[in-house]
Amino acid sequence: MMVENKNERPVILVTNDDGITAPGIASLVEAVKDLGDVIVVAPDKPQSGMGHAITIGVPLRLNKVDDIIDGVTSYQTSGTPVDCVKLAVDKILHRKPDICLSGINHGANHSINVIYSGTMSAAMEASIEGIPSVGFSLLDFRFEADFTASKFFVRKIVESLLKAPKNVKHLLLNVNIPAVPLELMNGIKVCKQAYAKYDEDFDERQDPHGKKYYWLTGEFVNFDTSEDTDVWALEHNYVSVVPVQFDLTNYELKKQLEQNWDIL
Repeated sequence: MMVENKNERPVILVTNDDGITAPGIASLVEAVKDLGDVIVVAPDKPQSGMGHAITIGVPLRLNKVDDIIDGVTSYQTSGTPVDCVKLAVDKILHRKPDICLSGINHGANHSINVIYSGTMSAAMEASIEGIPSVGFSLLDFRFEADFTASKFFVRKIVESLLKAPKNVKHLLLNVNIPAVPLELMNGIKVCKQAYAKYDEDFDERQDPHGKKYYWLTGEFVNFDTSEDTDVWALEHNYVSVVPVQFDLTNYELKKQLEQNWDIL
């Protein structure tokens, strides 16, 4: 159960998967730092595509760092994005924060990307612990990406969530933001996750010693033509908001198996 914080400023935990020096996390902090007491706990190096990985085979390092994100208490860890959340709650805050924000990711986390995303897995780990959480992503992989519009929508969403009654036990939102100027945005749209995947291939190459190595390549394929998906919203310059859950049970299939499976 979340710790109530009625008489103090809300505690805002910020993390990411691009690493503590990424411009996206600095932009996220800038957007919300006056809304509460912000604590940053982030990986010491990029951890994109780590999903919900945790570190169990080697020791974790956790160090306080200065002069990386101006004016905010910050820590870096050798672990994964999920490790960041676990360490923040257990070893730094010694309590659950009022909200956890992950990002702003450099690149999309719509549709199937939510499965692989370290950004979203950090937010999901917080949600598992009953902490309202949001993962933010900008559809621009560039280090020099313009986060101006992202900061506007981050603040709008976080302000709303901090004011809202905490009546959703495991609130978790996946927010993706088009890489267009603020004046071209059409607003925010609550969506479902698009049915899409990557048509993948491994590009086989040789190193200077003649040994083979592989680069994962692929093309994104969207099979979902409906107008209530995150992919559709982003293509039409809406910020997509997908409510996400960590219960992966296929309830329809469960019902069918219970009724028709002859081995039961």
